[in-house]
Amino acid sequence: MYETDFWQLIDETRDAAEGDPDDQAEALVERLAQLTPDDVVDFARLFEARFQRAYRYDLWAAAYLLLDGASEDTFDFFRCWLIGQGREVFEGALHQPDDLAELVPDFDEEEDGDAEDLGYAADEAHEQLTGLPLPDLGTPQPRRPEGDSFDFEDAEQMAKRFPRLWELYGG
Repeated sequence: MYETDFWQLIDETRDAAEGDPDDQAEALVERLAQLTPDDVVDFARLFEARFQRAYRYDLWAAAYLLLDGASEDTFDFFRCWLIGQGREVFEGALHQPDDLAELVPDFDEEEDGDAEDLGYAADEAHEQLTGLPLPDLGTPQPRRPEGDSFDFEDAEQMAKRFPRLWELYGG
């Protein structure tokens, strides 16, 4: 599976689900279960690589603003949701997390930002296809987020780093 195939599956399932993260996860499991087990493993590797790329303090801070707080688990679910938004939103957020103010202008913290089940779609599809759990992807897990840590509770610093998100979601 190529990266373009990965993003096409993400986009098609998001569109079919009309943006609902739970429905998108279900649609993604259905689509992946139509592929070969090797393709499902490839999809899982591509997903995991993006999930790890998004493990950054600046993106965590943006999630903290959008969600009015974000524990480590919440940030994991946010990263799944971010991947589920498609390549443009994902890459835009990685380039400049404050751009999420424009990339997801209709963000609703009750509906958006939590797509835990997207992170398990490949696992479920692989088990449906083979009766076996998804094999270990061999992806190293970072010990800590990339970048410099800072205090997400420091209003002045958050407003300076994320002026557009702060205006919409801050203090």
